[in-house]
Amino acid sequence: MADHLESSVTLPSNPASVSAARTYVTGTLVEWGLPGDTELAYTIRLIVSELATNAVQHTFGQSPTFTVDIELDRDERLRIGVTDSHPRFPKRLPAAVQQDNGRGMVIIRWLAAECGGRLRVRPTREGGKTVAIELPWTAPAEPAAAAGQQPVTAAGQQEP
Repeated sequence: MADHLESSVTLPSNPASVSAARTYVTGTLVEWGLPGDTELAYTIRLIVSELATNAVQHTFGQSPTFTVDIELDRDERLRIGVTDSHPRFPKRLPAAVQQDNGRGMVIIRWLAAECGGRLRVRPTREGGKTVAIELPWTAPAEPAAAAGQQPVTAAGQQEP
């Protein structure tokens, strides 16, 4: 794999773009070798959903678009960031029992930490912000069939 891969997409700040961001990131990571059915892939989809939802819901119409950037450095570090043009940084809200939102950043931080990564929030030169996760990346192992081994079924048994 190359020493550095990167990809980005800019989407309108509307609810339909959350799904588009998730699909874009998933497709890109599959192209880069991450199987789409791994626990890491599911975790990344959830993180991207939370990041994109925050960009849509919490910019109050002041950011007409948001950008999703994906970077993979030397098969060691994966970075996924969502940038919007709203100047306000995300805040952790008190977790009131009746509150339906305000926990997205806590979820993102926890999921990133569970994968050995971290969450960062940085201002942009243009006055907005980028909320990003950085995760360690291990080059996906060669599929069992390609390595001369028998494929394994979903039940964990080798196929004949």
